Amino acid sequence: MTLDISTAPIASDTNDHAPPGLGTRARWAQDLSASLVVFLIAVPFSLGIALATGAPLTAGLAAAAVGGILVGLFGGTPLQVSGPSAALTVVTAGLITQYGWQATCAITAAAGLLQLLLGARRVARTALAVSPAIVHGMLAGVGLAIAIAQLHVVLGGSPQSSVIANLLALPGQLAGAHPPALLVGAMTVAVLLGWSRIGRLPGRAGEFGARLAKVPGPLAAVAVATTLAVAMDLRLAHIELPTWQPYGIAPALPHGAPTGVIAAVLTVTAVASVESLLSAVAVDRMSRRTGDLDRELRGQGIANMVSGLVGGLPIAGGAVRSTANVRAGGQSRWASVLHGVWVLAAALALTGGLRRIPLAALAALVLVVGLQMVNFAHIRNVHRHREFPVYLTTVLAVVAFGVLWGVGLGAGTAALLALYRLTRAHVDVETRPDGSVTVQTHGPLTFAAVPRLSRALAGIPAGAEVAVVHDGSFLDHAAYETLHDWRTGHQATGGRVSMVTRRPDDEVLDPDGTVRAGSSPGPHRCRAWTPWVGHHCIEQQEDPHGRLLDGVRVFQQHTAPLVRPELARLAREGQTPSQLFLTCADSRMVTSMITNSGPGDLFTVRNVGNLVPAPFEPGAADDSVAAAVQYAVEALAVRSITVCGHSGCGAMKALLDGVHEHPVPPTPLTRWLRNGRGSLDRLRRAPAEFADRPVVDLAEQLCITNVVQQLDQLMANPAVERRVEEGTLRLVGMYFDFATAQAYVLDRTAGTFSPVEARSVEARPDEARPVEASAERVRKDGQVPVRDGEEDPQLAA
Repeated sequence: MTLDISTAPIASDTNDHAPPGLGTRARWAQDLSASLVVFLIAVPFSLGIALATGAPLTAGLAAAAVGGILVGLFGGTPLQVSGPSAALTVVTAGLITQYGWQATCAITAAAGLLQLLLGARRVARTALAVSPAIVHGMLAGVGLAIAIAQLHVVLGGSPQSSVIANLLALPGQLAGAHPPALLVGAMTVAVLLGWSRIGRLPGRAGEFGARLAKVPGPLAAVAVATTLAVAMDLRLAHIELPTWQPYGIAPALPHGAPTGVIAAVLTVTAVASVESLLSAVAVDRMSRRTGDLDRELRGQGIANMVSGLVGGLPIAGGAVRSTANVRAGGQSRWASVLHGVWVLAAALALTGGLRRIPLAALAALVLVVGLQMVNFAHIRNVHRHREFPVYLTTVLAVVAFGVLWGVGLGAGTAALLALYRLTRAHVDVETRPDGSVTVQTHGPLTFAAVPRLSRALAGIPAGAEVAVVHDGSFLDHAAYETLHDWRTGHQATGGRVSMVTRRPDDEVLDPDGTVRAGSSPGPHRCRAWTPWVGHHCIEQQEDPHGRLLDGVRVFQQHTAPLVRPELARLAREGQTPSQLFLTCADSRMVTSMITNSGPGDLFTVRNVGNLVPAPFEPGAADDSVAAAVQYAVEALAVRSITVCGHSGCGAMKALLDGVHEHPVPPTPLTRWLRNGRGSLDRLRRAPAEFADRPVVDLAEQLCITNVVQQLDQLMANPAVERRVEEGTLRLVGMYFDFATAQAYVLDRTAGTFSPVEARSVEARPDEARPVEASAERVRKDGQVPVRDGEEDPQLAA
């Protein structure tokens, strides 16, 4: 068997995995800075894990150096930083007690070989099936465990061997806290939390703070704490770097039953692999990159083989180290490699200066990093997706029992929750004023839902007219028999029962299910999306208010149950749109349709002609649009503003006809249209064009030119100008052509409008005809909906 250790040249990863906006020198500078930050975290971690396992202290440094360099070079997750495995602390301590240190090194090397073989078999992809709630719960649990342990050091004591022991010993540690260590730790935390804010100070202090803030916060915090300890001559425990004395160059074979040794190798392999792969998945999600998990597993195997041969601890990808690397701005695998080099250099030579660093300062640094791994944004996201029980179980289990047990219990909770949801059905019964009853079922109807379904059906009065609407989910034999038997019995009492299966793409009855005047006999059926297209299958009522209420009734019956949870969330949390969409009041412009957006996505401003009044426009200024823009930019902090024009705009035609110049005195409409005089002037000076086709006529050219002009007038708003200059707000120009249902986006560099390409999805010609017919009707007839009785052969077909 040939082992493909690396699927790509190592040097290419510097560019392949780095953001495209950074130059080579900038990437190297950020990697160098991140490596130093991770180095400061890795040294106390490595020594602490070695101390907790009972191994030589140099074993922790050896594992950190080997993991950083070899996994950095050969691993598949460039931003992951590997080192001594915290999850294997208890396992390693037991192996040392049972087999001795050199035998433990042999077990570590054997586990590395097994990892290498598993990576060659490409089995690491199974880690992708892990729920995000489990991944984030694992990170939070590890962070809490680390923070609790380091709190003892900040208080001047020493951590215990487990999280539970640390919690039990915490009251006594608080009662006997060491003031100098507490002072240094508090100073470190204060600098860490406040370092990013020094650039926001007013005046020259802010300018100096902005330059100073370029220094990484952890480096600054440790430097300030060390300076404080030296200046005040505080008596503190400092980091101790022993002279490099590698153990176990020739690991000894374990003495004992072969089954026990095999079990030990499998345990180390499983725990180290799961911890590394889960950490790799978390790092990829955190950094929004895609790594190679099989290559990562092979890299971990190489590192463990070498670590075991040179007398190091078992190695795994570290959540704390990797998170710190991402937060510190690491860009490529060289951040991990350099961190390993710094650890190796410190172990060999750089011991004098590092020995001055108070252990409390490093512990405070690690404590803050651990707490930051409990991400409240992740908690809200998990809660929104109703997976908080999985998250909480994983966190508590990792804290109490370790990573492997935590992930296992979290996965078990996720499986039970999924099983519960698959067997959980909702049955809603609605009685109308006329005595008719609608029974709506949501979710799979299985034998587990039969008692709930039977209770709901038993409460329906005898003889009532009933419509049973099922959402199309799974219906097993037990539920079918229950519905069938109940329908037979209800019809025997004189009642009427209709059974309807509703899917998103199924046909549905018109709002009241009745035949309107002029339509064909029998209840007419239509596609669920067609009521807003202007078709004829529903006769237009003479009373528009009644037609509107019919639409509201359809919403309440079909749409409201689907969107109610999301709207309830928005009602609780408030709106947080990311975009301001400014477009015309034209009735044909349906913003949610052309942007595929939903509630809470867009903050929409509509007016005649999608105009942005300029403050310098005489006799035409209007504050309503400026107020909405200011609210969106400053209060809602939107990240983009889109100005969208459209074909056949009546406001643009009116501007070309000179309506804004008369009558005298001006009407509100003519005063408003004067806000478009800048667009007319731009049409004469620099008309906008399409990139792929000529304009149809002068009116269309004014429509797209108006979009460009309104983007310029947006910059007259001080709030918009400030955000654009900061680089936190983007202005977008857009145009929609009704006749072809085609959207165009402005290329500010070329000054032309380019079509937005559709995804490669093949549509059947018979499905496209109704939409094409409707678009052609809009092109011919403008905004006026098609009147009743004007039959369209294509739509009727």
